[in-house]
Amino acid sequence: MDFARQVKGSVDIVDTIGEFVRLKKQGSQRFVGLCPFHTEKTPSFSVHAGLQIYKCFGCGQSGDVFNFLMELQGLTFYEALQTLADRQGIPMPRGNAGSDADSMLRDTLLRMHETAQAFFQERLPANVGARAREYLRSRGLSKETAAQFGIGYAPGGNALLGLLRKKGFREEALEASGLVGKAEDRPDFYDRFRERLTFPIHNETGRVIAFGGRAMQAERQPKYLNSPETAIYKKNAVLYNLGRARAAMRQENRVVLVEGYMDVIGVCKAGVANAVATCGTALTPQQVRALRRHVDTVTVNFDSDEAGRNAAERSIEMLLREGVNVRVLELPDGKDPDDFCAAHGGEEYKKRLEHAPRHFIWLTDRTRLRFDTATSEGRVAAFEHMLPTINLLPDDIRRAAAASELADRLGVARSLVLERLRRSGDRRGPASPAGSDSDGFSAAERLLLHLFAGSAEARGALLGDALALATENGMAGREALAAMAAVHEDGGEFQYSAVEGRLAERDRDRLAKLVFDKDRALASLDEGKEALEALRRQNRQRRYRAVRNAIAEAEQSGDRAAALELLRDKIDLERKLGMSAAAGR
Repeated sequence: MDFARQVKGSVDIVDTIGEFVRLKKQGSQRFVGLCPFHTEKTPSFSVHAGLQIYKCFGCGQSGDVFNFLMELQGLTFYEALQTLADRQGIPMPRGNAGSDADSMLRDTLLRMHETAQAFFQERLPANVGARAREYLRSRGLSKETAAQFGIGYAPGGNALLGLLRKKGFREEALEASGLVGKAEDRPDFYDRFRERLTFPIHNETGRVIAFGGRAMQAERQPKYLNSPETAIYKKNAVLYNLGRARAAMRQENRVVLVEGYMDVIGVCKAGVANAVATCGTALTPQQVRALRRHVDTVTVNFDSDEAGRNAAERSIEMLLREGVNVRVLELPDGKDPDDFCAAHGGEEYKKRLEHAPRHFIWLTDRTRLRFDTATSEGRVAAFEHMLPTINLLPDDIRRAAAASELADRLGVARSLVLERLRRSGDRRGPASPAGSDSDGFSAAERLLLHLFAGSAEARGALLGDALALATENGMAGREALAAMAAVHEDGGEFQYSAVEGRLAERDRDRLAKLVFDKDRALASLDEGKEALEALRRQNRQRRYRAVRNAIAEAEQSGDRAAALELLRDKIDLERKLGMSAAAGR
């Protein structure tokens, strides 16, 4: 068996995609969720358990489990194959014939980061890590917590560089890794992380792809140093602790978004496992979409200083644009989450999380501090300031409810606020109609196409006849039937992804809509035979009409020989259609 087919056959696409996208069952074989490849507020992304494929009817992305990992994580086919093989415990064949330069580089960088992570963790309990261990104790972090999050220590000098060279990593890999730097005035490399506490940053599959480093000396700047972007690390798409937090996020359908590594560790240590942080950047749309794949609600808990409040306000707008429910937790006395949990304990932090106000209330309170709401002018200005945020809400009912609540909190007449909201909505323009173009298939074609996609027995018994009829009649499903027949004749396991690969985009989309129909159960072989007979009858009726027209033309032109020949065809068709001679005249 082909190795890729062996790996693919051992993997359930629903389980694999379900690690990255919350899927809900709709029908016996169909699961739906929010598409990870584009922004959407209602699910258009479907996974078919029987056919082991996915399809987004919003952006058009589709394929099998390999395509999914390649598109989501930017992998080559070889890397996706290796990832799935490793997870299934299937050893890869010897040699890297399937790999290319890019995938080989990424594999090298991942191995370098594994080496660096082991090195940093080994240094932490050594004599050289004494200052780092004292810092962790001062922050209330035990050995167990440090080990749980993979915290390590990067010593001074260029010890990591020496280790990487000793292990045979070449100069071009060193330069591409982000683990070492190269000074403009010196030809040699140096360790990027020196005399710093290290926090490994993982991708969603748990591989170390970057580091954050906290300086152990007050005079060393910057206080936090992060890995640069590399072939395996795109900081605007990665969230710290997401892989570890996913299970808790899904269980609670909520995530706590904080600002730093220590905040994540502090609240997790206090018993809140669903916490993540950005990696030294402002929140990005890619990071929001990563959250949206797992939860509906985000509680923003940034630092309580003005910089943290401004960052929270910017994040709220981005989260709302992606259709996320947002709450905001602002802790007292300017404390960050880690300090608050250390001072007041996990139970108090959890209690405040549960009572965190909706983003709208928090923003309104912020707005009231900016404007003089004791005056009518100030109240109007406050409402105008809040209006763009209200318009980011996903539907008319929520916008109207928020506007009414804002009117009450600002002391403005509800009728005026709702009218102003209506006018601003008119300027947004009408929503584009979803539309539902017909796929052009007859009822019999739909039944057969769906049956052939899911039944080897039906393909063997009926597919050839169905294709012949479709080709003769120019039926809408002829291209899909031809692709199925070609894959079937190739032998081996029938793979729907191979059918898709033979189709033009229009036919691919039409067939996908059919096979992902949640209300369509797989027909029996007998029902398939009945559908095929219906197509035969339609073909005969079409030919019968054509023969009648041809007889009329022959008689009109005086061609009696042609008319007699056509009459014999007409009588034969009438017999097959079960028509009486009188009915056929």
